[in-house]
Amino acid sequence: MTSGRIGASYSVRLFALALLAIALAVAGLFYGPVALDPAQVFDALLHPGHTDLAATIVWAIRLPRILIGICVGAGLGVAGAMLQMLFRNALVDPYISGVSAGAALAAVAALSLSASFAVIPAYAFAGGIACAAIVAFVGASGGADGNLRLVLAGVAISALCAAIVTLVLLAAGEAGGRSVIGWLAGGIGGRGWPELGWVVAYLAVGFAASIFALRDLNALRLGTVAAAGFGLNVDAARLRVLAIAALITAACVAVSGVVGFVGLMVPHTMRRLVGGDARRLLPACVVGGACVVLLADGLARTIAAPAEVPLGVVLAFAGVPFFLIIARRPVDI
Repeated sequence: MTSGRIGASYSVRLFALALLAIALAVAGLFYGPVALDPAQVFDALLHPGHTDLAATIVWAIRLPRILIGICVGAGLGVAGAMLQMLFRNALVDPYISGVSAGAALAAVAALSLSASFAVIPAYAFAGGIACAAIVAFVGASGGADGNLRLVLAGVAISALCAAIVTLVLLAAGEAGGRSVIGWLAGGIGGRGWPELGWVVAYLAVGFAASIFALRDLNALRLGTVAAAGFGLNVDAARLRVLAIAALITAACVAVSGVVGFVGLMVPHTMRRLVGGDARRLLPACVVGGACVVLLADGLARTIAAPAEVPLGVVLAFAGVPFFLIIARRPVDI
């Protein structure tokens, strides 16, 4: 197949994914505890200054929620793909590697100190990259058992972070503990335009940095020896990729809490569609991740309406079986 035909096929698939994401986003405007018909939604979109119920639901609740869902899905998809290429491990994602747990612990500490949301992603970044560095030091190595040690190190660090979070919750008291527990369960309900603005700002930095890391990623997925043979400073490249993935994860965790398995499922699925080249994989993970979170959030809002199921719970029901299947089958990165 010629490069032109490959490029055309990739463009068609990416365009189809984008159409799916748009369809899911539009559907999210209609469905929820309060159902809105198309006329109400379109009228609300055309008249943002109106104060009627439909306009309030669309502009103050659903539209920012949908946009935040797109950001969270895109970020976790990209971060998961970067971590899998960095460690050359099919079982790695921000949740399993301990990055999400470290980010969540630091964010909870910031919340307990009544920190402004503007600085919570910065706290989460520090916690996420610290835990990622520990997991990488303990688990990332050559040899047949390298992948197993990496996963076990991530599980251990996540358990330790969860224990410390429990202590923070006990110290916070009943009122503060409930709000933090709801946040930790994962979800984007109750978030608005201010949170969206900060998340977009942090993700913009992370995504821009990831563009400059494409060469590093394509080299690292070949292995450290091959990467060094191409003239890459492997240690510096690994640190750059780890920092970028931690920053992107931190931005997502700050607004959505701990949402697992998006960074595991999306890169695997997109790799089958567009291949493993980082130049094609990362854009596909942006769109694919948005689709997954929008679909999961739509289910979270509707399957038990008027109650809402935490987003992290919905994704766990899909992510755990996916993880078990991947763990049984070797997968090329």
